[in-house]
Amino acid sequence: MKRVVFDIAALIARVVIGVIFLAHGWQKWQAGLGATAAMFGQSGVPQPQLAAAFTTVAETVGGILLILGLLVRPAALVLLIGMIGAAVFVHAPNGIFVQQGGWELVGALGAASLLFLALGGGRFGVDGILSGVFRRRAERRAAEREPVAGTTTVDRPAPDTKAAYPDERHAVPRQPAEHERPQPAEHERPHPAEHRPGGLSEEDMRDVDAVVNDQPTRPKPPNR
Repeated sequence: MKRVVFDIAALIARVVIGVIFLAHGWQKWQAGLGATAAMFGQSGVPQPQLAAAFTTVAETVGGILLILGLLVRPAALVLLIGMIGAAVFVHAPNGIFVQQGGWELVGALGAASLLFLALGGGRFGVDGILSGVFRRRAERRAAEREPVAGTTTVDRPAPDTKAAYPDERHAVPRQPAEHERPQPAEHERPHPAEHRPGGLSEEDMRDVDAVVNDQPTRPKPPNR
């Protein structure tokens, strides 16, 4: 709820401050850069022509950006610099009140620009919309990279035969040794692999077929 209140307040403040900046910038455009530079020169502003061009463009473009909520922080920084320069070189010697040419108006506009620079323009603007879209995309990519819940396998320790059979009466039966096993009959014994011309056996030919057909080759037993 607090976030929504801030976004609404930021939207209203952005539009109001942006309209004021746009009106002053448009007024300078209509008067012409020459007249604005002459006024700055009479007020003691250094480089009056450059300062007049900078102030006119900053107030006009910066006001539009604040209204749209686009590039709020860079626009607020430029406008803050302009208001500081106006307060120091033009309005500070005349006191506070705007009727006497004081820094009342430029001070308020500069303070609002400082807030926009520090806090941004809220979600109800172009910056907020784009930021939300990019954040959702990043969260979606991060969720796709994370493993699905429940697919993680846990390695279980091998069973302890000693714990399972503490007594010799329940021990695992001993497997007979090789010489104790019954030997198969002559006709049941496997015959060695027949060799084809060229020294290739049946198993070698199967390996060749597997390579040609792009299939994984089974490893051969050792000592062959």
